[in-house]
Amino acid sequence: GSHDSFSYWVDEKSPVGPDQATAIKRLARISLVRKIMKKWSVTQNLTFKEQLEGGIRYFDLRVSSKPGEIGQEIYFIHGLFGIKVWDGLKEMNSFLEQHPKEVIFLDFNHFYAMDDSHHHFLINRIHSAFESKLCCVECVEYVTLLYMWEKKHQVLIFYHHPLYQEYPFLWPGNKMPAPWANTTNVHKLLQFLETTLGERSRYGTFHVSQAILTPRVKTIARHLIRGLKNTLVHRNLPMILNWVKAQKPGVMGVNIITSDFVELVDFAATVIALNDLLLEEDESAT
Repeated sequence: GSHDSFSYWVDEKSPVGPDQATAIKRLARISLVRKIMKKWSVTQNLTFKEQLEGGIRYFDLRVSSKPGEIGQEIYFIHGLFGIKVWDGLKEMNSFLEQHPKEVIFLDFNHFYAMDDSHHHFLINRIHSAFESKLCCVECVEYVTLLYMWEKKHQVLIFYHHPLYQEYPFLWPGNKMPAPWANTTNVHKLLQFLETTLGERSRYGTFHVSQAILTPRVKTIARHLIRGLKNTLVHRNLPMILNWVKAQKPGVMGVNIITSDFVELVDFAATVIALNDLLLEEDESAT
């Protein structure tokens, strides 16, 4: 999985998003401030298509309307506005059309400046993009690849808003817990990932291990121009990847792992390779 999957393109000319504090909105009237914000808002370099081609299958999504804009268009957002959600969904759908056995998870977990009419607009967009590819809510343990292939489903949508109850193809957000370490310290992050794996539900939900470091205000102040990638990610990714390599999948093991800048190391291939451990277990059992 990728963290803030859509942030490969954010518009530094756009107004600051409603996910930001009032003080930042005031500061961001200065174009240099928006340039700096972009350095700290971007967590991915690859487009959706490139992420899919690189093996990413879980997408972490934050969305917002543009306050003051006529209509109900919804955009991706992380500090600054990204592309229209509709354009991202179409890009993903064209990949799925070409790869009918691939399955993706779309986790809509943060909504800003959206009332019920915005939500219904977005949900209709999701349905229009994927139609029969959408997998309706089911017992998590039933949803194997074989199940998806037989039903010709390719998309699971997780929707962290009460309106999920009105649509059978929206999975509740509590089926996709993603505990967040909220630290700049890689050792604390790895300890947190270990602890939360030990506490995950044995059955009934998916589970996201967010292998990401989060800058604090003072981190950004100290390293204004360097940005997220050069300050936190480059230096710590090798240690995070070593943790990933040591994991086991399956019950009480890792399920979905997300990272920033997924192309900087062999992240996707390393996570995918963990599945071989399950195959080895199957072979030894038989």
